[in-house]
Amino acid sequence: MSAVDEQCFGVRIARATMVQPDDVDAVLDFCRTQKVKMVIARCKTEDLAAAQRMEREGFLLMDTLVYFARDLTKGTLPADPQTTLIRYLRPGEAEQVRKIASLIYAGYQGHYSADPRLDRQKCDEAYISWSYNCCVSKAADEVIVMPDGPELVAFVTLHKVSDQEGNIGVGGVSPAAQGRGLYQALIVKGMEWFAEREVPRLVLSTQIINRAVQKVWCRLGFEPSGSVYTFHKWFDQL
Repeated sequence: MSAVDEQCFGVRIARATMVQPDDVDAVLDFCRTQKVKMVIARCKTEDLAAAQRMEREGFLLMDTLVYFARDLTKGTLPADPQTTLIRYLRPGEAEQVRKIASLIYAGYQGHYSADPRLDRQKCDEAYISWSYNCCVSKAADEVIVMPDGPELVAFVTLHKVSDQEGNIGVGGVSPAAQGRGLYQALIVKGMEWFAEREVPRLVLSTQIINRAVQKVWCRLGFEPSGSVYTFHKWFDQL
């Protein structure tokens, strides 16, 4: 069950990750038993049998996520002069992060917004709330920010998935501050943060259509490492 999604959209929602063909019946049985109204299910793009099985059961494709990874133990980490301006989030700044998130995620093209049954405003709020919660709870291990005078203009969240892998999650740069290379500086700072903690592998993900950030990642030595399809199925439809 996905309490976060249920809270945002007001309906009973479940999630299923890395679904394989033989898992589909179990996913359907679970959702019907638990009176789930909508399930978000993902499978590897190379697992066409799983994707086609879900399609036959009424799952609809919503987006494709691509993953990029870099081994932080190999080679020299890239340098960026603007990393000296980046710092950790301070108490009382969570609302500034929410404000930035409300700008960068307005109309964001993710799997939520691809579903015509989900309210557009709530689709944006899902990412805004996630950004805010990373600042005020343990949803992230750290939040790094870029100040510009008294105001913050950019942020990203850092997540230590395990001793072997880190992830940079939600974040971005305010529209008014874009075009100055701030996003690249944030990613470099995140790489440094994980390297200092001896986390050897850093993974990033985004929608396949988000080419701008993928270009930044490639410049910093990240390489494609995988991809997944995201499906939605509503249980009040045949």
